[in-house]
Amino acid sequence: MSSESDPNEPLSQEPTPPLEPKKDAWTNRFTGIWNDATSRLTQILPINQATQTFISWFSVSEEQVAEILAAVRAQLPTTEALLIGKPQAGKSSIVRGLTGVSADIIGQGFRPHTQHTERYAYPSEDLPLLIFTDTVGLGDVNRETQTIIQELSNDLKQESQGARVLILTIKINDFATDTLRQIAQQLRSAYPNIPCLLAVTCLHEVYPATQNDHPPYPPEVEAVNRAFAAIQETFKGLCDRAVLIDFTLEEDGYTPVFYGLEAFRDNLAELLPEAESRAIHQLLEGGVGEQLGTLYRDVGRRYILAFSIGAATLAAVPLPFATMPVLTALQVSLVGLLGKLYGQTLTPSQAGGVASAIAGGFFAQAIGRELVKFIPGLGSAIAASWAAAYTWALGEGALVYFGDLMGGKKPDPQKIQAVMKEAFQTAKERFKGS
Repeated sequence: MSSESDPNEPLSQEPTPPLEPKKDAWTNRFTGIWNDATSRLTQILPINQATQTFISWFSVSEEQVAEILAAVRAQLPTTEALLIGKPQAGKSSIVRGLTGVSADIIGQGFRPHTQHTERYAYPSEDLPLLIFTDTVGLGDVNRETQTIIQELSNDLKQESQGARVLILTIKINDFATDTLRQIAQQLRSAYPNIPCLLAVTCLHEVYPATQNDHPPYPPEVEAVNRAFAAIQETFKGLCDRAVLIDFTLEEDGYTPVFYGLEAFRDNLAELLPEAESRAIHQLLEGGVGEQLGTLYRDVGRRYILAFSIGAATLAAVPLPFATMPVLTALQVSLVGLLGKLYGQTLTPSQAGGVASAIAGGFFAQAIGRELVKFIPGLGSAIAASWAAAYTWALGEGALVYFGDLMGGKKPDPQKIQAVMKEAFQTAKERFKGS
Protein backbone atom coordinates (compact mmCIF):
# COMPACT_ATOMS: atom_id res chain seq x y z
CA MET A 1 0.00 0.00 0.00
CA SER A 2 1.24 3.49 -0.77
CA SER A 3 0.16 7.05 -0.15
CA GLU A 4 -0.62 9.58 -2.83
CA SER A 5 2.29 11.55 -4.26
CA ASP A 6 2.17 15.23 -5.13
CA PRO A 7 1.85 16.14 -8.82
CA ASN A 8 5.03 18.14 -9.39
CA GLU A 9 4.67 18.60 -13.08
CA PRO A 10 1.65 20.49 -14.44
CA LEU A 11 -0.65 18.23 -16.39
CA SER A 12 -2.30 19.04 -19.68
CA GLN A 13 -4.24 22.27 -19.68
CA GLU A 14 -6.81 20.93 -22.14
CA PRO A 15 -10.37 20.94 -20.79
CA THR A 16 -11.82 17.63 -19.69
CA PRO A 17 -13.06 15.80 -22.81
CA PRO A 18 -16.77 16.30 -23.41
CA LEU A 19 -19.28 13.60 -22.64
CA GLU A 20 -19.85 11.14 -25.45
CA PRO A 21 -23.48 11.44 -26.60
CA LYS A 22 -25.45 8.34 -27.51
CA LYS A 23 -26.78 8.42 -31.08
CA ASP A 24 -29.08 6.02 -32.84
CA ALA A 25 -29.23 5.41 -36.59
CA TRP A 26 -32.05 7.93 -37.07
CA THR A 27 -30.10 10.68 -35.35
CA ASN A 28 -26.94 9.85 -37.28
CA ARG A 29 -28.83 10.13 -40.56
CA PHE A 30 -30.05 13.62 -39.73
CA THR A 31 -26.66 14.56 -38.30
CA GLY A 32 -25.26 14.08 -41.77
CA ILE A 33 -28.03 16.19 -43.28
CA TRP A 34 -27.51 18.99 -40.76
CA ASN A 35 -23.74 19.00 -41.08
CA ASP A 36 -23.99 19.06 -44.87
CA ALA A 37 -26.52 21.88 -44.83
CA THR A 38 -24.51 23.83 -42.27
CA SER A 39 -21.32 23.40 -44.29
CA ARG A 40 -22.96 24.62 -47.49
CA LEU A 41 -24.76 27.56 -45.90
CA THR A 42 -21.68 28.60 -43.95
CA GLN A 43 -19.99 29.27 -47.27
CA ILE A 44 -22.64 31.80 -48.29
CA LEU A 45 -23.76 33.26 -44.95
CA PRO A 46 -21.60 35.63 -42.84
CA ILE A 47 -21.84 33.35 -39.77
CA ASN A 48 -19.00 34.87 -37.74
CA GLN A 49 -20.19 38.41 -38.39
CA ALA A 50 -23.77 37.47 -37.51
CA THR A 51 -22.66 35.78 -34.33
CA GLN A 52 -20.56 38.72 -33.19
CA THR A 53 -23.33 41.17 -34.04
CA PHE A 54 -25.81 39.10 -32.05
CA ILE A 55 -23.49 38.87 -29.06
CA SER A 56 -23.07 42.63 -29.04
CA TRP A 57 -26.86 43.04 -28.99
CA PHE A 58 -27.88 40.50 -26.39
CA SER A 59 -25.00 39.23 -24.28
CA VAL A 60 -24.26 40.36 -20.76
CA SER A 61 -21.02 42.33 -20.94
CA GLU A 62 -17.89 40.95 -19.33
CA GLU A 63 -17.65 44.23 -17.41
CA GLN A 64 -21.02 43.55 -15.77
CA VAL A 65 -20.03 40.02 -14.79
CA ALA A 66 -16.66 41.29 -13.51
CA GLU A 67 -18.44 43.84 -11.31
CA ILE A 68 -20.66 41.14 -9.81
CA LEU A 69 -17.74 38.82 -9.13
CA ALA A 70 -15.61 41.65 -7.70
CA ALA A 71 -18.36 42.62 -5.27
CA VAL A 72 -18.73 39.04 -4.06
CA ARG A 73 -14.97 38.46 -3.94
CA ALA A 74 -14.54 41.49 -1.66
CA GLN A 75 -16.79 39.80 0.92
CA LEU A 76 -15.44 36.27 0.45
CA PRO A 77 -13.55 34.85 3.48
CA THR A 78 -10.54 33.66 1.49
CA THR A 79 -7.70 31.72 3.12
CA GLU A 80 -4.24 31.58 1.54
CA ALA A 81 -2.41 28.44 2.60
CA LEU A 82 1.32 28.14 1.88
CA LEU A 83 2.16 24.44 1.69
CA ILE A 84 5.84 23.89 2.48
CA GLY A 85 7.30 20.42 2.28
CA LYS A 86 9.19 17.92 0.19
CA PRO A 87 7.67 16.14 -2.80
CA GLN A 88 5.42 13.21 -1.82
CA ALA A 89 4.92 14.62 1.67
CA GLY A 90 1.14 14.80 1.18
CA LYS A 91 0.66 18.44 0.16
CA SER A 92 -1.72 17.71 -2.70
CA SER A 93 -3.54 15.27 -0.43
CA ILE A 94 -4.25 18.15 1.95
CA VAL A 95 -5.74 20.12 -0.94
CA ARG A 96 -7.83 17.09 -1.85
CA GLY A 97 -9.03 16.64 1.72
CA LEU A 98 -10.07 20.28 2.17
CA THR A 99 -11.75 20.70 -1.22
CA GLY A 100 -13.07 17.23 -2.06
CA VAL A 101 -11.64 17.65 -5.57
CA SER A 102 -10.16 14.61 -7.33
CA ALA A 103 -6.39 14.17 -7.63
CA ASP A 104 -6.53 14.59 -11.43
CA ILE A 105 -8.41 17.89 -11.23
CA ILE A 106 -6.01 19.19 -8.58
CA GLY A 107 -3.04 18.27 -10.76
CA GLN A 108 -4.54 20.22 -13.66
CA GLY A 109 -5.49 23.13 -11.40
CA PHE A 110 -2.01 23.99 -10.14
CA ARG A 111 -0.27 26.63 -12.25
CA PRO A 112 3.39 27.75 -12.18
CA HIS A 113 3.71 30.80 -9.94
CA THR A 114 7.44 31.32 -9.43
CA GLN A 115 10.52 29.20 -10.05
CA HIS A 116 9.84 27.05 -7.00
CA THR A 117 6.11 27.47 -6.37
CA GLU A 118 2.77 26.65 -7.98
CA ARG A 119 -0.68 28.01 -7.12
CA TYR A 120 -4.17 26.59 -7.14
CA ALA A 121 -7.33 28.57 -6.40
CA TYR A 122 -10.49 26.76 -5.27
CA PRO A 123 -13.10 26.77 -6.63
CA SER A 124 -11.83 29.29 -9.22
CA GLU A 125 -9.52 32.25 -9.74
CA ASP A 126 -12.54 34.58 -9.93
CA LEU A 127 -14.05 33.51 -6.60
CA PRO A 128 -11.32 31.81 -4.57
CA LEU A 129 -12.31 30.43 -1.21
CA LEU A 130 -8.94 28.73 -0.73
CA ILE A 131 -5.65 29.63 -2.42
CA PHE A 132 -2.88 27.06 -2.12
CA THR A 133 0.75 27.92 -2.81
CA ASP A 134 2.81 24.74 -3.11
CA THR A 135 6.59 24.59 -2.94
CA VAL A 136 7.92 22.28 -5.64
CA GLY A 137 11.27 20.54 -5.85
CA LEU A 138 12.03 21.23 -2.20
CA GLY A 139 14.94 19.20 -0.87
CA ASP A 140 17.99 19.55 1.34
CA VAL A 141 19.89 21.55 -1.25
CA ASN A 142 21.22 24.62 0.54
CA ARG A 143 21.89 26.66 -2.59
CA GLU A 144 18.15 26.60 -3.42
CA THR A 145 16.92 27.36 0.09
CA GLN A 146 17.42 31.14 0.02
CA THR A 147 15.72 31.37 -3.38
CA ILE A 148 12.67 29.51 -2.05
CA ILE A 149 12.56 31.70 1.08
CA GLN A 150 12.79 34.85 -1.04
CA GLU A 151 9.97 33.71 -3.31
CA LEU A 152 7.71 32.91 -0.36
CA SER A 153 8.63 36.19 1.35
CA ASN A 154 7.72 38.14 -1.78
CA ASP A 155 4.30 36.49 -1.72
CA LEU A 156 3.78 37.31 1.94
CA LYS A 157 4.77 40.95 1.40
CA GLN A 158 1.80 41.42 -0.95
CA GLU A 159 -1.37 42.80 0.62
CA SER A 160 -4.16 40.27 1.10
CA GLN A 161 -7.79 40.74 2.06
CA GLY A 162 -8.01 37.19 3.38
CA ALA A 163 -6.26 35.20 6.08
CA ARG A 164 -2.91 33.45 5.65
CA VAL A 165 -1.47 30.31 7.19
CA LEU A 166 1.74 28.32 6.77
CA ILE A 167 1.32 24.54 6.59
CA LEU A 168 4.50 22.50 7.02
CA THR A 169 4.12 18.93 5.75
CA ILE A 170 6.53 16.21 6.91
CA LYS A 171 6.33 12.45 6.39
CA ILE A 172 6.44 10.72 9.74
CA ASN A 173 9.52 8.70 8.79
CA ASP A 174 11.48 11.62 7.33
CA PHE A 175 14.03 13.15 9.70
CA ALA A 176 16.11 14.96 7.05
CA THR A 177 14.31 18.24 7.72
CA ASP A 178 17.14 20.80 7.98
CA THR A 179 16.00 22.75 4.91
CA LEU A 180 12.36 22.82 6.03
CA ARG A 181 13.37 23.99 9.50
CA GLN A 182 15.55 26.75 8.02
CA ILE A 183 12.66 27.98 5.84
CA ALA A 184 10.26 27.91 8.79
CA GLN A 185 12.69 29.81 11.01
CA GLN A 186 13.22 32.66 8.55
CA LEU A 187 9.54 33.00 7.61
CA ARG A 188 8.34 32.93 11.23
CA SER A 189 11.01 35.49 12.16
CA ALA A 190 9.95 37.84 9.36
CA TYR A 191 6.18 37.22 9.69
CA PRO A 192 5.45 36.23 13.31
CA ASN A 193 1.76 37.09 12.98
CA ILE A 194 1.14 34.46 10.29
CA PRO A 195 0.20 31.21 12.08
CA CYS A 196 1.89 27.91 11.28
CA LEU A 197 0.43 24.39 11.37
CA LEU A 198 2.70 21.32 11.35
CA ALA A 199 1.07 18.39 9.54
CA VAL A 200 2.81 15.04 10.01
CA THR A 201 1.68 12.68 7.24
CA CYS A 202 1.87 9.11 5.88
CA LEU A 203 1.35 7.45 9.27
CA HIS A 204 0.73 4.03 7.75
CA GLU A 205 4.37 3.83 6.66
CA VAL A 206 5.41 3.12 10.27
CA TYR A 207 2.49 0.86 11.25
CA PRO A 208 3.45 -2.61 12.51
CA ALA A 209 3.49 -5.26 9.80
CA THR A 210 0.45 -6.91 11.38
CA GLN A 211 -1.67 -3.73 11.09
CA ASN A 212 -3.51 -3.40 7.77
CA ASP A 213 -5.77 -0.43 8.49
CA HIS A 214 -5.95 2.78 10.50
CA PRO A 215 -6.68 2.47 14.22
CA PRO A 216 -9.28 4.73 15.84
CA TYR A 217 -8.14 8.37 15.84
CA PRO A 218 -5.92 9.54 17.48
CA PRO A 219 -3.65 6.59 16.77
CA GLU A 220 -2.27 4.77 19.78
CA VAL A 221 0.63 3.27 17.87
CA GLU A 222 4.02 3.38 19.59
CA ALA A 223 6.04 3.98 16.41
CA VAL A 224 3.72 6.81 15.38
CA ASN A 225 3.75 8.55 18.75
CA ARG A 226 7.53 8.23 19.13
CA ALA A 227 8.24 9.71 15.69
CA PHE A 228 5.61 12.45 16.18
CA ALA A 229 7.21 13.52 19.48
CA ALA A 230 10.64 13.71 17.85
CA ILE A 231 9.38 15.85 14.95
CA GLN A 232 7.55 18.18 17.33
CA GLU A 233 10.73 18.63 19.33
CA THR A 234 12.66 19.49 16.15
CA PHE A 235 10.17 22.21 15.24
CA LYS A 236 9.55 23.43 18.78
CA GLY A 237 8.81 27.16 18.84
CA LEU A 238 8.25 27.33 15.07
CA CYS A 239 4.71 25.96 14.81
CA ASP A 240 1.59 26.98 16.66
CA ARG A 241 -0.04 23.56 16.37
CA ALA A 242 0.81 20.04 15.19
CA VAL A 243 -1.51 17.32 13.88
CA LEU A 244 -1.28 13.74 12.65
CA ILE A 245 -2.96 12.94 9.32
CA ASP A 246 -2.88 10.22 6.67
CA PHE A 247 -4.75 11.19 3.48
CA THR A 248 -4.57 8.32 0.99
CA LEU A 249 -6.34 7.24 -2.19
CA GLU A 250 -9.29 4.85 -2.18
CA GLU A 251 -7.26 2.20 -4.00
CA ASP A 252 -4.69 2.23 -1.17
CA GLY A 253 -7.22 0.33 0.94
CA TYR A 254 -7.12 2.39 4.14
CA THR A 255 -10.30 3.61 5.83
CA PRO A 256 -11.13 6.34 6.28
CA VAL A 257 -9.37 7.76 3.21
CA PHE A 258 -8.91 11.10 4.99
CA TYR A 259 -7.67 9.86 8.34
CA GLY A 260 -7.48 12.74 10.81
CA LEU A 261 -9.36 15.20 8.58
CA GLU A 262 -11.55 16.47 11.43
CA ALA A 263 -8.52 17.09 13.64
CA PHE A 264 -6.73 18.83 10.79
CA ARG A 265 -9.80 20.98 10.08
CA ASP A 266 -10.23 21.96 13.71
CA ASN A 267 -6.55 22.81 14.24
CA LEU A 268 -6.47 24.84 11.03
CA ALA A 269 -9.71 26.66 11.84
CA GLU A 270 -8.46 27.64 15.31
CA LEU A 271 -5.51 29.42 13.71
CA LEU A 272 -7.74 31.52 11.43
CA PRO A 273 -10.01 34.53 12.04
CA GLU A 274 -13.67 33.78 12.72
CA ALA A 275 -14.98 34.29 9.19
CA GLU A 276 -12.31 32.12 7.55
CA SER A 277 -12.62 29.52 10.29
CA ARG A 278 -16.36 29.27 9.74
CA ALA A 279 -15.81 29.02 5.98
CA ILE A 280 -13.46 26.04 6.43
CA HIS A 281 -16.10 24.19 8.46
CA GLN A 282 -18.86 25.07 5.99
CA LEU A 283 -16.69 24.04 3.08
CA LEU A 284 -16.24 20.52 4.44
CA GLU A 285 -19.95 20.34 5.22
CA GLY A 286 -20.88 21.44 1.69
CA GLY A 287 -22.55 24.74 2.61
CA VAL A 288 -20.09 27.14 1.00
CA GLY A 289 -19.81 25.05 -2.15
CA GLU A 290 -23.58 25.19 -2.62
CA GLN A 291 -23.64 28.97 -2.16
CA LEU A 292 -20.87 29.49 -4.71
CA GLY A 293 -22.60 27.12 -7.11
CA THR A 294 -25.79 29.16 -6.83
CA LEU A 295 -23.90 32.36 -7.54
CA TYR A 296 -22.28 30.96 -10.67
CA ARG A 297 -25.64 29.65 -11.93
CA ASP A 298 -27.31 33.02 -11.34
CA VAL A 299 -24.64 34.83 -13.35
CA GLY A 300 -24.69 32.15 -16.06
CA ARG A 301 -28.46 32.42 -16.49
CA ARG A 302 -28.08 36.07 -17.45
CA TYR A 303 -26.14 34.85 -20.47
CA ILE A 304 -28.64 32.07 -21.16
CA LEU A 305 -31.65 34.39 -21.11
CA ALA A 306 -30.07 36.83 -23.53
CA PHE A 307 -29.12 34.09 -25.97
CA SER A 308 -32.51 32.37 -25.70
CA ILE A 309 -34.32 35.57 -26.66
CA GLY A 310 -31.99 36.03 -29.59
CA ALA A 311 -32.44 32.40 -30.67
CA ALA A 312 -36.21 32.88 -30.77
CA THR A 313 -35.78 35.95 -32.96
CA LEU A 314 -33.56 34.07 -35.40
CA ALA A 315 -35.74 30.95 -35.49
CA ALA A 316 -38.77 33.04 -36.47
CA VAL A 317 -37.31 33.36 -39.98
CA PRO A 318 -39.81 31.28 -42.00
CA LEU A 319 -37.36 29.56 -44.40
CA PRO A 320 -36.62 26.05 -43.07
CA PHE A 321 -32.93 25.28 -42.35
CA ALA A 322 -31.82 28.77 -43.43
CA THR A 323 -31.18 29.92 -39.85
CA MET A 324 -29.72 26.68 -38.50
CA PRO A 325 -26.03 27.51 -39.12
CA VAL A 326 -26.33 30.92 -37.45
CA LEU A 327 -28.40 29.51 -34.59
CA THR A 328 -25.93 26.69 -34.05
CA ALA A 329 -23.05 29.16 -34.03
CA LEU A 330 -24.83 31.26 -31.40
CA GLN A 331 -25.50 28.25 -29.19
CA VAL A 332 -21.85 27.19 -29.44
CA SER A 333 -20.88 30.76 -28.49
CA LEU A 334 -23.15 30.49 -25.44
CA VAL A 335 -21.43 27.28 -24.32
CA GLY A 336 -18.03 28.94 -24.82
CA LEU A 337 -19.03 31.96 -22.70
CA LEU A 338 -20.41 29.76 -19.92
CA GLY A 339 -17.21 27.73 -19.96
CA LYS A 340 -15.18 30.91 -19.58
CA LEU A 341 -17.31 31.92 -16.57
CA TYR A 342 -16.40 28.59 -14.93
CA GLY A 343 -12.70 28.95 -15.70
CA GLN A 344 -12.69 26.70 -18.80
CA THR A 345 -11.23 28.43 -21.86
CA LEU A 346 -12.51 26.59 -24.94
CA THR A 347 -11.72 26.96 -28.61
CA PRO A 348 -14.79 27.15 -30.91
CA SER A 349 -14.29 23.49 -31.87
CA GLN A 350 -14.04 22.44 -28.22
CA ALA A 351 -17.16 24.45 -27.36
CA GLY A 352 -18.94 22.78 -30.26
CA GLY A 353 -17.90 19.36 -28.98
CA VAL A 354 -19.21 20.14 -25.50
CA ALA A 355 -22.46 21.51 -26.97
CA SER A 356 -22.93 18.38 -29.08
CA ALA A 357 -22.21 16.11 -26.12
CA ILE A 358 -24.56 17.99 -23.81
CA ALA A 359 -27.34 18.11 -26.42
CA GLY A 360 -27.52 14.33 -26.80
CA GLY A 361 -31.05 13.29 -27.77
CA PHE A 362 -32.20 16.89 -28.06
CA PHE A 363 -30.75 16.99 -31.57
CA ALA A 364 -33.92 15.43 -32.96
CA GLN A 365 -35.95 18.28 -31.49
CA ALA A 366 -33.74 20.80 -33.28
CA ILE A 367 -34.54 19.11 -36.59
CA GLY A 368 -38.24 19.02 -35.72
CA ARG A 369 -38.12 22.72 -34.92
CA GLU A 370 -37.00 23.45 -38.48
CA LEU A 371 -39.39 21.06 -40.21
CA VAL A 372 -42.39 22.56 -38.41
CA LYS A 373 -41.81 25.78 -40.35
CA PHE A 374 -43.49 24.12 -43.30
CA ILE A 375 -46.82 24.53 -41.46
CA PRO A 376 -48.39 27.69 -42.99
CA GLY A 377 -48.97 30.54 -40.57
CA LEU A 378 -48.22 28.62 -37.41
CA GLY A 379 -44.80 27.08 -37.96
CA SER A 380 -42.53 30.06 -37.34
CA ALA A 381 -44.13 30.97 -34.01
CA ILE A 382 -43.73 27.40 -32.73
CA ALA A 383 -40.18 27.22 -34.03
CA ALA A 384 -39.28 30.45 -32.23
CA SER A 385 -40.52 29.20 -28.86
CA TRP A 386 -38.81 25.84 -29.36
CA ALA A 387 -35.52 27.52 -30.31
CA ALA A 388 -35.63 29.67 -27.19
CA ALA A 389 -36.49 26.68 -25.00
CA TYR A 390 -33.81 24.51 -26.61
CA THR A 391 -31.17 27.21 -26.11
CA TRP A 392 -32.23 27.64 -22.50
CA ALA A 393 -32.07 23.88 -21.90
CA LEU A 394 -28.65 23.69 -23.55
CA GLY A 395 -27.42 26.48 -21.29
CA GLU A 396 -28.76 24.74 -18.17
CA GLY A 397 -27.03 21.55 -19.24
CA ALA A 398 -23.79 23.48 -19.71
CA LEU A 399 -24.09 24.95 -16.20
CA VAL A 400 -24.29 21.44 -14.75
CA TYR A 401 -21.41 20.24 -16.94
CA PHE A 402 -19.03 23.08 -16.09
CA GLY A 403 -20.19 23.18 -12.47
CA ASP A 404 -19.23 19.52 -12.05
CA LEU A 405 -15.82 20.18 -13.61
CA MET A 406 -15.18 23.13 -11.31
CA GLY A 407 -16.19 21.03 -8.32
CA GLY A 408 -13.77 18.29 -9.32
CA LYS A 409 -16.47 15.83 -10.39
CA LYS A 410 -16.85 13.87 -13.60
CA PRO A 411 -19.94 15.20 -15.42
CA ASP A 412 -22.85 12.77 -15.25
CA PRO A 413 -24.62 12.37 -18.64
CA GLN A 414 -27.87 11.16 -17.06
CA LYS A 415 -28.01 14.09 -14.64
CA ILE A 416 -27.36 16.55 -17.46
CA GLN A 417 -30.06 15.01 -19.65
CA ALA A 418 -32.57 15.10 -16.77
CA VAL A 419 -31.80 18.78 -16.11
CA MET A 420 -32.18 19.61 -19.81
CA LYS A 421 -35.51 17.81 -20.15
CA GLU A 422 -36.96 19.64 -17.16
CA ALA A 423 -35.53 22.99 -18.33
CA PHE A 424 -36.87 22.46 -21.85
CA GLN A 425 -40.42 21.81 -20.67
CA THR A 426 -40.37 24.81 -18.33
CA ALA A 427 -38.83 27.10 -20.95
CA LYS A 428 -41.39 26.12 -23.62
CA GLU A 429 -44.10 27.62 -21.44
CA ARG A 430 -41.96 30.61 -20.59
CA PHE A 431 -41.19 31.48 -24.20
CA LYS A 432 -44.58 30.59 -25.65
CA GLY A 433 -45.57 33.32 -28.03
CA SER A 434 -42.02 34.65 -28.37
